[in-house]
Amino acid sequence: MERGQVRVLAPSYMAWSIFNTFCCCLPLGIAAIIYSNKAQTANTLGQTSEAMDASRTAKVLNILALVFGIILLIIFITLKVNNPNEH
Repeated sequence: MERGQVRVLAPSYMAWSIFNTFCCCLPLGIAAIIYSNKAQTANTLGQTSEAMDASRTAKVLNILALVFGIILLIIFITLKVNNPNEH
């Protein structure tokens, strides 16, 4: 890299991916971790376009995992409220 140039690093969303894996949706969270790791690796190697692609995919997977987790939580609460005596 020449002097004075600034390289933009793509966000990896690794923390969000780990959170989604444990709290929202395991399969989508694992996929998001894989793409987050790809983004970090591409950033380290200076491969900006690959890092941006992997980052975008990790973000989409994290959004889907979060939405899926919220929907499951709403369904769970609804079932518990409507059937309080069942285990």
